[in-house]
Amino acid sequence: MPPTWFAAARSPFVAGLLEPSAAEKLWYEEKLRVKRWKGRLPDGGSWFEGGFAKRELSSRQPEYIRRFLLETRRAEWTHWLTMAPAPLFLLWNDAFAGIIIIMYALAANVPFIIVQRYNRYRLRRVERSLWGRE
Repeated sequence: MPPTWFAAARSPFVAGLLEPSAAEKLWYEEKLRVKRWKGRLPDGGSWFEGGFAKRELSSRQPEYIRRFLLETRRAEWTHWLTMAPAPLFLLWNDAFAGIIIIMYALAANVPFIIVQRYNRYRLRRVERSLWGRE
């Protein structure tokens, strides 16, 4: 998916992916303890030609921060799309197998969505501090 699709939060491809709130970030930190386990997840961004590694913040340059934000949107959207067809498995499998597939889709994607949203909130703070708007 081209970066232009995710360049702005108002993009039609990102509609519905609201920016995370401070309360959401706090929930991720206090209840889910994201900082403890997020480093254990693989970073698929660097697996593709022209991909963008999101494991660590390697620059504080405004263009890099903008790109990082864009990539968190793209990664989140990709994981939502990956889960979308899971309920279709109920059409040709029995209920037990369908539920297992849906549970797998959630387990394999929701942690990545949480990390992208958590990182996006933190990157917004970096972005505001760079432009003196905090």
